[in-house]
Amino acid sequence: MKVMVVGSGGREHAIIKKLRLSNEIDEIFALPGNGGMAKDATCVNVGAKDIDGLVKFATENAIDFAVVAPDDPLVLGAVDKLNAAGIECFGPVADAAIIEGSKVFSKNLMKKYNIPTAKYEVFTDMDAALKYIKTAPIPTVIKADGLALGKGVIIAQTRDEAEDAIYSMMEDKVFGDSGSNVVIEEFLTGPEVSVLAFTDGNVVKPMISSMDHKRAFDNDEGLNTGGMGTVAPNPYYTEKVAEECMEKIFLPTIRAMKAEGREFRGCLYFGLMITPDGPKVIEYNCRFGDPETQVVLPLLESDLFTVMKATARGELDKTEVKFSDKSACCVILASKGYPVKYESGFELTLPETDAESEIFVAGAKLDDGKLLSAGGRVLGVTAVAENLETAIKNAYELTDKVGFENGFCRRDIGRKALNAEVK
Repeated sequence: MKVMVVGSGGREHAIIKKLRLSNEIDEIFALPGNGGMAKDATCVNVGAKDIDGLVKFATENAIDFAVVAPDDPLVLGAVDKLNAAGIECFGPVADAAIIEGSKVFSKNLMKKYNIPTAKYEVFTDMDAALKYIKTAPIPTVIKADGLALGKGVIIAQTRDEAEDAIYSMMEDKVFGDSGSNVVIEEFLTGPEVSVLAFTDGNVVKPMISSMDHKRAFDNDEGLNTGGMGTVAPNPYYTEKVAEECMEKIFLPTIRAMKAEGREFRGCLYFGLMITPDGPKVIEYNCRFGDPETQVVLPLLESDLFTVMKATARGELDKTEVKFSDKSACCVILASKGYPVKYESGFELTLPETDAESEIFVAGAKLDDGKLLSAGGRVLGVTAVAENLETAIKNAYELTDKVGFENGFCRRDIGRKALNAEVK
């Protein structure tokens, strides 16, 4: 079979590497892919948001199955148009992808169906939002309504910071039209957990839990990023918490979407916080997380392509989704200056990997046979081991063998998880 994967980051590289293990797949195309994926897929210069271009390529090249991985094309209706052209897809249609495409929609959905989340207010008028902030509890969380590359959330520690956030989103349009509406919600406390789940609209099969590290620097300092590293499983996600999430969050969300006429098929990401009052939803994503995918998929023992087909066809109840009981750690190597201003074009030299390690390429290009940095987050270095401590140690040892003159990484990925295990 011919499969195409839409996207160009480390997440897509992780998906492609796992799909390559399937005996059913003869050829994989990455649209647009990146220079570091060239060994694992045929890269095609069609942008992820060029929906007509994606459909044209799929039909002209007799693609049997498409995996639409990033949020933008999902929200723009890539799956709808590919399906209309007769291409089977993994990923939600646009009506369902709105669960990530609009924070206002998702918050209102949770409120309507009693799914636990933070208390919130929605504002379309900047003056009204500024007035509300004068008496709102501090710290507070301010979110742009639409997609913002995972950066449209500001935790304001003071009223001045909150006002600045509102001005930047609603007046300065730092996130474009995504900030036309904002959600202001209560600040929750507790450990954060990421859970990706396969769902066919009726059945939910969660993947192994993970812990993301969003801030740019050690000790959770610096600006928010798309993610500087992950570990799996997350020690805070106990069996008891998992049962509560399935009963109060996962199944109610899928049923709510179906009741709204927005059946969700694909990967639904649950960003959770384990509060003193129990688990609550911080956010939904309509796709695999990045860099969560880079630690979750290496632990998947089932055939990913089999699971994806079952998800698309509504047959997930008949399909086993099995994960290893090992641990994984992914360290992100980023360009110095990320997530603000950084330089690209630095040569990358990658060490050899083995059965228990992978290097996923996120931001790189090939130039005259050389692999050069071409983005903020450049590489995801992942190691799998019998326990988390060893996985972290091995991931950093492999990271230190990478040649990348302009690279930096956090040196504390997984530290919080190890401390939690000790307790």
